[in-house]
Amino acid sequence: MACESCKIYVREALDEIGIEHFKVELGEIETRGDVSDEEKLKLNNKIQTAGMELLEKKQGVLIEKIRKVMIDYVANSEKLADVKFSAHLSQELNHNYTYLANVFSEVEATTIEQYLIALKIERIKELILFGEDNFSEIAHKLNYSSSAHLSAQFKKVTGLTLSHYKALKEKRRITINNINKV
Repeated sequence: MACESCKIYVREALDEIGIEHFKVELGEIETRGDVSDEEKLKLNNKIQTAGMELLEKKQGVLIEKIRKVMIDYVANSEKLADVKFSAHLSQELNHNYTYLANVFSEVEATTIEQYLIALKIERIKELILFGEDNFSEIAHKLNYSSSAHLSAQFKKVTGLTLSHYKALKEKRRITINNINKV
């Protein structure tokens, strides 16, 4: 589960199937009692229609926890400016970073670093689309050493410069006065 609407969808699916629960968080469900295999199958089928999957294996659960920490870290990176991600992840999940990185790479076929960069790039795109921050402010918010570092990484991943991406956004926008001219 990656967002609040996902949590709502899962709660509704649990209620519909009749599975009593007391906690539905991002990547985590706690039930009041045992859940039968049939109920698990029904729940998995229901949530798959929304692009989610029920994970029970220890590794799958750990991967979801790693993802959640990464998403939170990127969303709150300005507040965590002095915290190195590897130390933050280890502290949050109470595991050695090397172990977490190995499990993640084994299951996801990408590294934690590559996944974190992809999350940051999506956050940068979001901030550019909001248009409230300039590139230096975005770099600061996401803990890049400089806007040049941010620009280089953005171009490497997307193939576009920050300015070009911003210009594409502007071209897609249609002013209210020009709506019927399209």
